[in-house]
Amino acid sequence: MSKPSDVSGSTRKRIQSNNAAARHSISNERTEEMLQALRDAGGRVTAPRRAVLDALVSGGDHPTAEDLAEHVQRVHPDVAVSTIYRTLEHLEDIGILVHVHLGHGPAVYHFTDDAHVHLVCRFCGHATPLPMTATRAMAKHIRTASGFHAELAHFSITGLCSVCASGTTHHA
Repeated sequence: MSKPSDVSGSTRKRIQSNNAAARHSISNERTEEMLQALRDAGGRVTAPRRAVLDALVSGGDHPTAEDLAEHVQRVHPDVAVSTIYRTLEHLEDIGILVHVHLGHGPAVYHFTDDAHVHLVCRFCGHATPLPMTATRAMAKHIRTASGFHAELAHFSITGLCSVCASGTTHHA
């Protein structure tokens, strides 16, 4: 395997372009997958809904409604913020999206097929995703003890991350 410095400038640009094209293709596939889920739930595909789903797919981990509105309006300035919020609510209602509260900040969003619990450090604010499988025993215990069916992915679990708990002053 060659080192990056062993690659010519034109080859490096072609590799970067191919990587960007692959990311764009995956992003388009994910958007189309979510649009099909919208159709399957009886929803209509409108330009604002497509724009919100595009923003969700390309927006990185855990975007807020404000992040999504900013992204959508940068590409589609004619889409009203109220339409974006209604779209997020509709996507939640039909089970495509879920919003999660990570501490005291605004709610963040992610697709329901990527459900996970969030461990949030109360000192530095670092959020670590934890697979839902890791909380099954806790959910079962809550249900057995009280009959309550907890939705553990909706809120974060706060504590100290390993770095803050160890007294190290910064994250790597």
